[in-house]
Amino acid sequence: MNKFAVAFAAAALMSLAACGEKPAEPTNNVANEVVVNELDNAANAADNAANALDNVANATNNVAANAAH
Repeated sequence: MNKFAVAFAAAALMSLAACGEKPAEPTNNVANEVVVNELDNAANAADNAANALDNVANATNNVAANAAH
């Protein structure tokens, strides 16, 4: 899910709260799923960044090892 979906879900819940309406359970579930998906995406992005740094470190080590020969 993208940031637009998160903003839309939040806006929908806030509009229901402003009207004094209790959001339906499916609405709550969708909003919670959006938040969980965003957290998963952030964790995956952090993993990808760590992997990229590992790749750079490995490449640097390979260059240094080849230069030593």
